[in-house]
Order: sequence, then structure tokens, then C-alpha cells
Amino acid sequence: MKPYKNVIKRLLDFIAASIGFILLFPVFAITWLVLMIKNNGSAFFFQERPGKNERIFKIIKFKTMNDKKDANGELLPPGERLTKTGIFVRKYSLDEIPQLLNVIKGDMSLIGPRPLLIKYLPRYNEFQKRRHHIKPGITGWAQVNGRNAISWEQKFEYDVWYVDNLTFTLDIKILFLTLYKVFKKDGIYSVDNDIVPDFMGTESNQNK
Repeated sequence: MKPYKNVIKRLLDFIAASIGFILLFPVFAITWLVLMIKNNGSAFFFQERPGKNERIFKIIKFKTMNDKKDANGELLPPGERLTKTGIFVRKYSLDEIPQLLNVIKGDMSLIGPRPLLIKYLPRYNEFQKRRHHIKPGITGWAQVNGRNAISWEQKFEYDVWYVDNLTFTLDIKILFLTLYKVFKKDGIYSVDNDIVPDFMGTESNQNK
């Protein structure tokens, strides 16, 4: 596993992400143009996220929410800011295409635990922290096993299981399951389950 995990996986990521970005560039360009118009010039969403060994990097996605605020100047809840165009973009996972650039750069992998918010870092227990032993991915074992329809604890169980069982064969399986779910629209997105509450930590911070 180590040669694949430490060397071959990165090489395959770079090659596959580069080819994928070239092939998807027409879709990328059209989505960028539509969002530029719908969002008044703002097509991309940038945010700092923790990567491998909790190293911070800046993720890039297509912007699917507006910046509307309440009377106190605070952003409205995500569900109220998600636009109709954004729903379509998320439904077909088009918002993930720009992350191919993160993969090419080396901040992410095609397959791995999803990069979550920085504010969650102090809320993880020692078991959950192990999800950061490898690079985060565009898709992963948790995504093909329920995505946001499962609990935070289940997600972390899947993430750490992947870290412990990472192989080329498993990556291929996850890749094909992801493509299947995107094309079949099988549980990969819904308005109701894509907006999830923050992870607030677990009751026990003991190692598993």
C-alpha cells in the first residue's frame, strides 16, 4: 500500500485531474459564465480548509450561494442563500470541478476525506483527527455511503476506515461509485440534506 499511497496516488491524481480539467473545460467555462451573470461577477468561492496533517490551504469551488444578509449585517442561513442556479450546479456536482485545480496543485487528491471547516479542528477527538493523515479528496468513502444523509460520527468512521484501508482498488471503486451516483442522481444531492448543521464535537473525546 505504501508505494501507492506515498507516490503512485499523487502521480495518478495529477494526470487524471489534468486530463479531467481539459475534458471538462467547456462545462467549466459555461458554468463560470452563467454564474458570473447570476452572481453579478462572482463565480468562484474560496475558503481556507485543513489538508493533510492539518496544513491550511485555500479550496476553490463554484459559488452557489448569494451574500444576502439580515438586518444585523450577518449572512442569512445557507438554505436561504442557495440560489436556483446554485441548486442546479450542486445537483450535478458542477461546483466541484474547480477543485481539480486543487488536485493539480497538490493540495488535494481525487479520492479522500472531504476537507471540512477549520473551526472543526479543535472539536475532533483523537480518532477523528486521523482523517487528516492523508490529503483530502473531491469525493470519498463517506460521500458514496450517504454523503450528508448520514451523521457526523458515521462520516468520520468512513473517513478513518478509508485512511486505514487505502488501496488503488478501493480508489477505483469509489471513483466509479461517484460517477454512478452523479449520473443517476442517486442520493448525491438534495436540497434538504445538502445543508447540514455544524459539527459541534462528540460527547466523548476518548480515543477509539
